[in-house]
Amino acid sequence: MPLYRLLLAAAASLTLSSLAIAQPAPAPVRPAPARPAVVPGQPPTAAPRSPRAAACHNGMPFDRFLADLKQQAVAEGVSQRALAEAAPYLTYDQSIVNRDRGQRVFGQVFTEFARNRASDGAAKNAQARIRMHAAAFNRAEKEYGVPSAVIAAFWGLESSFGAELGKLHTLPSLVSLAYDCRRSEMFQKETIAALKIIDRGDLKPAEMIGSWAGELGQAQFLPTHYFNYAVDYDGDGHRDMLRSAPDVIGSTANYIANGLKWRRGEPWLQEVRPPANFPWDQADLTIKLPRAKFAQLGVTYPDGRPLPNDDMPASLLLPMGRTGPAFLAYANFAAYTEWNNSLIYSTTAGYLASRIAGAAPMRQPSVPVAQLPFNELKELQQLLVRAGFNVGKVDGVMGQLSRTAVKAMQVKYGLPADSWPTAELLARMRGPGVQAQPAGMVMPAAR
Repeated sequence: MPLYRLLLAAAASLTLSSLAIAQPAPAPVRPAPARPAVVPGQPPTAAPRSPRAAACHNGMPFDRFLADLKQQAVAEGVSQRALAEAAPYLTYDQSIVNRDRGQRVFGQVFTEFARNRASDGAAKNAQARIRMHAAAFNRAEKEYGVPSAVIAAFWGLESSFGAELGKLHTLPSLVSLAYDCRRSEMFQKETIAALKIIDRGDLKPAEMIGSWAGELGQAQFLPTHYFNYAVDYDGDGHRDMLRSAPDVIGSTANYIANGLKWRRGEPWLQEVRPPANFPWDQADLTIKLPRAKFAQLGVTYPDGRPLPNDDMPASLLLPMGRTGPAFLAYANFAAYTEWNNSLIYSTTAGYLASRIAGAAPMRQPSVPVAQLPFNELKELQQLLVRAGFNVGKVDGVMGQLSRTAVKAMQVKYGLPADSWPTAELLARMRGPGVQAQPAGMVMPAAR
């Protein structure tokens, strides 16, 4: 399963706007019949429809919704030929909607996830791919300014260099999620973009097979990104990110450079070692300081070498709080968080790219990083609300509002203000006479 979909399906990530710790499972949904396996060259069999999905469409049945969506596609330039080719695949599949609603808690922390996905073997495999496709990588780096290591890291994480593309027809997934109310507008746009890809001649409907949420190709682009940024790098007249390695490399570089605004020649992520007395309230992706300031505050490279005494802005990133790994995140790190706003994913991708480029393995925490279980995170949010903070939804997911409140309370109680929810903060907020429960196996990982 492509990593991006694995993360989304499992709510695996520590969101950029959060260093969240847990994702609650939604209310159970009635299971739909299993989706038939993909038969090459054959359209899917329609699954039973569900009237509940039409609530945001004024009760409109799926067939009427689809007719309106086709009219919108025509208004945006999609030909009747492309619509006719796609028609057998534009079917509703309740099992996709159920999967979208049925995301579950993912139990890995950053160090564990990075150990699995950004290992020595992963870095060496990516380096081998760079040598194998040297001409395309060199061309992409020259044209777009994106280092080969950065391109290869995303390619490897997203699909294991094409080995894990998914096995579901794309169009039924897109149109089903477009009809569902949770992200209807987004997936209407994605469905039309997929039709434009067909109309342009890049892919046929039967070839559009991928992961359950509609990403396409070896870099797992959403159709809007595929249509806007895919390039024909092998010169065959098609933008084929399913089978052509040069097209994958060039398209990924184009998206990173022009879609995600990569800054040519600048770093993205470097491991550092902050001192024990670092002012932890300054460790935040929203706070940017010159490297000279970080050096003044005692931050060094992991081996003790001093940071450059220059004005390059950076943020101190603590994916697991002050007792976990620490990184300087530069302006280019925003490309990673825009690619996927899971901070576990984006930090792993940036770290893997640095490993591919020759950086040493990161230091492991000397002791396991303590995490609160989901029920205590939700309790902490409730206590923050009582203290007058807006934490958004009280759901056990520590988003930006929750983290800002955590930091404020850490400051109030004289605790290290690294925004990482701890048992000590929870105990302080519970007040005297209320004992913290044993954390046990603290497995719900950050989103």
